[in-house]
Amino acid sequence: MLGKISLHHVSLNVKNLEQSKNFYQNIIGLKELERPNFGFPGAWYEIGSQQLHLIVEGDAYLEKSNDLNSKHDHFAIRVESYFNTLAYLKEKKLEVEENPMSASGFAQIFCKDPDGNLIEFHVERESYLKEKEQ
Repeated sequence: MLGKISLHHVSLNVKNLEQSKNFYQNIIGLKELERPNFGFPGAWYEIGSQQLHLIVEGDAYLEKSNDLNSKHDHFAIRVESYFNTLAYLKEKKLEVEENPMSASGFAQIFCKDPDGNLIEFHVERESYLKEKEQ
């Protein structure tokens, strides 16, 4: 047995670091963390007690589909309000795919970052239903 385990970080390959940093800092609102000099470009961000690591890896970058498909690689961010998040993403002119009645039990919103990495924003379905009634 490994003992207590938790997710520490998710790493994503990006093509344009400055464009990605602008997206994650100024649109998504993540706090940038200090990153060691690994000899290649990248950035680290705080998401609660976890982290998002952006890596520029050139030829190793995999082209991504244009679809907003939850079966593709993605990471999820729990948000406070489904409807405020949806309005905010639309205000920022991001294409979104809604799945408020997902079999997962989460009310989900999907969008992509500038490099096509899929991001899920979600709340518990009960929270969504309460918010919808208001």
